[in-house]
Amino acid sequence: MRHRPPRPPRPARAGRQPTWLYGRHPVLAALANPDRRVEKILATKDIADRHAAEFGNRVQVVTREELAQRLPPGAVHQGMAALVAPLEEAALEDILARCGEDALVLVLDQVTDPHNVGAVLRSAAAFGVAGLVVTERNAPADTGVLAKSASGALELVPLVRAVNLARTLDQLKEAGFWLYGLDERGDTPIGTVDLRGRVGIVLGAEGEGLRRLTAEKCDRLVTIPTTAALAALNVSNAAAVAAYEWACRRQGLHRP
Repeated sequence: MRHRPPRPPRPARAGRQPTWLYGRHPVLAALANPDRRVEKILATKDIADRHAAEFGNRVQVVTREELAQRLPPGAVHQGMAALVAPLEEAALEDILARCGEDALVLVLDQVTDPHNVGAVLRSAAAFGVAGLVVTERNAPADTGVLAKSASGALELVPLVRAVNLARTLDQLKEAGFWLYGLDERGDTPIGTVDLRGRVGIVLGAEGEGLRRLTAEKCDRLVTIPTTAALAALNVSNAAAVAAYEWACRRQGLHRP
């Protein structure tokens, strides 16, 4: 197995602007993250009083109407929002350097819906996933919508944006990862394979699935068995099932 020395985190890409996070979990997680620069906090008076310890003297008290005017239409803000600078972008090498002999990395092949990517981050945090890889193009930005769906996990799970996904998959293989592509074309249920060791689980966009080259880079294609009434799961649900299966193997709860 080849080991590369870790390199400093890449700075945020030029042109990325501060964004509004909203809702209890995203805002409080951002405040607790030492790597996140918070530029402004807005909250209603009752919320500001309730979270005085977290907000300190940085909070500006506003009405619910004033808060809603700063955010996208329909944003469920729960009385608080924070204007934050982008996080430094994670590098795959840094994730690999921190991985032990048992590790899971999730990979999304051109999944564009921020709700789905956020939900995958949430599952990744819940099951101890080492990192999430998305494509640099055809993947959502780190917006308030994604952060809200992630429920705080955007601050916890390293998110790598791969310029060349095929090359990134090769790097994972070189680092000792066995790659399973979750795809309807697979002939093996994920619950029957050995997910111990270093594992990468690759998922494609809904409808299109894995692209041909991405599928070819995987060591094996696997499926999640479903009933005939519903042929496939939402990609975020599929990622949650796969991460749970890996976590069970890691904890020795059941074997294939």
